[in-house]
Amino acid sequence: MVIPARAGSSRLPRKPLRLIAGRTLLHRTIAMARAAVAGLVDTDLVVATDDREIADHARAVGCDAIMTDSAIATGSGRALAAALKRPAPPRFVVNLQGDSPFQPHGALRAVIAALKSGAQVATPVIALDWPALDALRDHKRRSPFSGTTCARAPDGRALWFSKNIIPAIRNEEALRASQLLSPVWRHVGLYGYTLDALKRFEQAPPTALENLEGLEQLRLIELGIPVTTVAIDPPLFDSSGIDTEADIQRVESLIAAHGDPTPP
Repeated sequence: MVIPARAGSSRLPRKPLRLIAGRTLLHRTIAMARAAVAGLVDTDLVVATDDREIADHARAVGCDAIMTDSAIATGSGRALAAALKRPAPPRFVVNLQGDSPFQPHGALRAVIAALKSGAQVATPVIALDWPALDALRDHKRRSPFSGTTCARAPDGRALWFSKNIIPAIRNEEALRASQLLSPVWRHVGLYGYTLDALKRFEQAPPTALENLEGLEQLRLIELGIPVTTVAIDPPLFDSSGIDTEADIQRVESLIAAHGDPTPP
């Protein structure tokens, strides 16, 4: 399992080292990942970074770290580079985005289980109830490119991902009156790949739609690599990735109200 942690972020400089309620973003992500995979055999956890201070911080909190080329532009590329530096190339690579420390319980294990069951790529999604959809809409008015939604087939195959809220909903009031869940799925920033699928993805150039949305998983869909979505339960509080100062403030408010979900 690889946590890419890049120093450069235009919206939140040196993001992995930013404090959230007294603990760094990276430390929180490491603690969550370590707890989630406890007891699993043949599972290594490593931070992949281009920054010596980030690598030193990862090691200080008890996680292995690998230095990767600063020219690598994506988390998946950094995850592949780290995987290929391991003593033996792994069969699967799980890319846990370093800005998503509040993963729902079971997300990592669900992705690993999907890969072991034959998925080429697996990623979690959460069905939003109507209050959660309302909260996402309100959040996007302040941070329109924070948070991703997914349209998926009945068998779990991803049809599309977007920074917009998809699908559009006709006759929403009637749907609200008839069902507890909205038709919107929120994507969780976690990916598992077979090593072959990750290599194929990285060998292909970014696509136009990927660049427009800023979502690298769209390249997979355009390449015809099936993406399996796994439905998981929502976390204690629903938090997308940490991309802005507003996201930090929002999460700190949630921690103050509901308690801290990050393991020790």
